[in-house]
Amino acid sequence: MKEITVYTKPLCPYCFRALALFEKKGVKANEVSAAYDKDKRQEMLAKSNGKTTYPQIFVGDIHVGGYDELAALERDGKLDALLND
Repeated sequence: MKEITVYTKPLCPYCFRALALFEKKGVKANEVSAAYDKDKRQEMLAKSNGKTTYPQIFVGDIHVGGYDELAALERDGKLDALLND
C-alpha cells in the first residue's frame, strides 16, 4: 500500500470528504495541516506545482489533485488500483 498524504486546512469540507473516503476504504492517510504552517504550505506548493486549494492529495509520489479528482478516480473505479499499485 502506498503512503497517502493529504494537505488540509481547518474546517475544509472537501478535506473532510477526502479523509472520510480513505477511512471508508480502510486506508490510513497522513493528514498535514498546511494552511497556517508556512513550511508545510511551501512543501505543498512545491509538490503540487503551485496548487493553492485544499486539499492537495498525494498517493505515493503521484499528485492526485483535490477532492474532485479523488472522487472521480473512485467513481471511475480507478482509485483502488492506484492505492494498491
